[in-house]
Amino acid sequence: MQLPASLIERARALMARSPRVLLGIAGAPGAGKSTVAQLLAEAIGPSAVIVPMDGFHLANQELARLGRAERKGAPDTFDAAGYRALLERLRTPQEGEVIYAPFFDRALEEGIAGAIAVPASTQLVISEGNYLLLPEEGWAPVAELFDECWYVAVPGELRRQRLVERHCRYGRTLEQAQAWVRDTDEPNALRIEAHRQRAALQVPWDQ
Repeated sequence: MQLPASLIERARALMARSPRVLLGIAGAPGAGKSTVAQLLAEAIGPSAVIVPMDGFHLANQELARLGRAERKGAPDTFDAAGYRALLERLRTPQEGEVIYAPFFDRALEEGIAGAIAVPASTQLVISEGNYLLLPEEGWAPVAELFDECWYVAVPGELRRQRLVERHCRYGRTLEQAQAWVRDTDEPNALRIEAHRQRAALQVPWDQ
């Protein structure tokens, strides 16, 4: 699996503009955002760090209290304000400051606080997630915090297949996985795709 050289060149051009650059990688569930982010970070090297939006999932206990557990992954099942606050800190780090970000553990289905270190020397912060381009609810200001946002586009059938396989890999039966994709992931995907034109770049991805 290989990232097009044009994407790496574009990221490096962004990095030349400022000591600290924030790049958003948006897309629907199963689009391949994490893969694109990982390949880009590997290509850039130690000066790049990935800070996923998924670290801001509300805890399962809180989702149950709010009655949203069956919609986990929808826009209102994340701490959007916390995510925005972290992006603002990442944009303007203090000299010598290490900023810590949360990570979402898929095996546990929970976020882990302070799991990702972003040193002051980091030039490129890559943040991937579903709702970076959503112009509503608490997500509206997010896109403006990035120097640039890309949208990872993938054929719907392939995206849904990936999601079913992922859910099965983490413990759901085939029937449960298919139902979750149909009833939860797909409505979210359609909502995300409706705002893809807000991205500076469309990245076709069917690998």
